[in-house]
Parts: sequence; C-alpha cells; structure tokens
Amino acid sequence: MNAVRSPMAELLARQVLPATTFVASAGVRGGERDPFVDAVLAEDGLSLGERHPRTLDDLEDDYFDLIVTLSPEAHHTALELTRSLAVDVEYWPMPDPTGVSGTREQIMAAYREVRERLRARIGHRFLEPEAKNGAD
Repeated sequence: MNAVRSPMAELLARQVLPATTFVASAGVRGGERDPFVDAVLAEDGLSLGERHPRTLDDLEDDYFDLIVTLSPEAHHTALELTRSLAVDVEYWPMPDPTGVSGTREQIMAAYREVRERLRARIGHRFLEPEAKNGAD
C-alpha cells in the first residue's frame, strides 16, 4: 500500500544515490500514511515531508531500469507488468511491521528493524560495488 516499507526505501535510497538517479516508490493498492514510519525516520533526522502513499498508476514515468519489490504481492505484480519490458526486477523480502502488536516501543522496534534492513540492503546493492571498484 506504499505506506511503510517502500516509502522508507525511497527516502533511504535518495539519501545515498546521486541526485540524477530517479527513485520512486509505489504500491499495488492505495493506503494511508503510517505515523510509525514518520517516527522512525525522524529518529535519523529524515522526513517524508508532504509525500503521501501512491499506487503504480500514480507514477508519471513508467520506464525503469530496476524495480525492487519488498512484498510477495508487489513482486508478483511487478513481474506481470514487466513481462514484455527490458527491466530488472529484484525481490528484497522485508517483514511487514504493521502486524506487530504490543507496547509502542515494541512496535517502534519492528519499524526500526525494517529501516535498518532496508538501509543495509540499499548499501549492499548500490554502494559496496563502487567501493570495491575504487579499491582496484
């Protein structure tokens, strides 16, 4: 629903990728903004600003070199949509923290875990190869 994992990934990727790299997130279905996402991003001094959840139909551009999916449903949808396109689709399974219950701190811990998993995955995928190439 483009409310938790994908917006976090978009913001974290924008933080480390060159400004010339187009990054956009979208969901299979529409959703509502999640206040826990805002809270865990604020812990790192980050903000989604006025951004609200988007669906694939909301994206102005439909040409991508890479689509990263974070849930099984999104992955299946992306594969169907790109069947005849020259685009890479990668699946990065991420837990859905919205199913966690308990105290506010327990819920925040689940959202933090997703944030940190996304940060590590983005770094591994987009930054580490550069560091290796620079060392040669």
